[in-house]
Amino acid sequence: MLSRIFNWIVLVPLALIGIGFAVANRQWITVSLDPFNRAHPYIKADMPLWALFFCGVFVGIFAGWMVAWAGNRKYRKATRDAKMELVRTQQQFERDKQEMARQAIVPRQDATL
Repeated sequence: MLSRIFNWIVLVPLALIGIGFAVANRQWITVSLDPFNRAHPYIKADMPLWALFFCGVFVGIFAGWMVAWAGNRKYRKATRDAKMELVRTQQQFERDKQEMARQAIVPRQDATL
């Protein structure tokens, strides 16, 4: 329920603003990656302004995701270690339970015979 409210209040207006930006900025620009030769750049791309903007947004989102993922490395490692310890403990518990069951089945020898 809360995610639906979030979608309608935040994401829908952002999508409308993005669509409006794309429609208003349809002119084509030349993006050059050569700082030394402006007349004949070595690497260039012709694209609409809105495409450049959205590419920048997506690169920023991806870079932020990568930084957050790298920052949570120690928590992922701690979770993985805890899961491995839990599996070891469960296996040891099963072995102990089987050993106790085996000892309970074996009849005791009385020394009075």
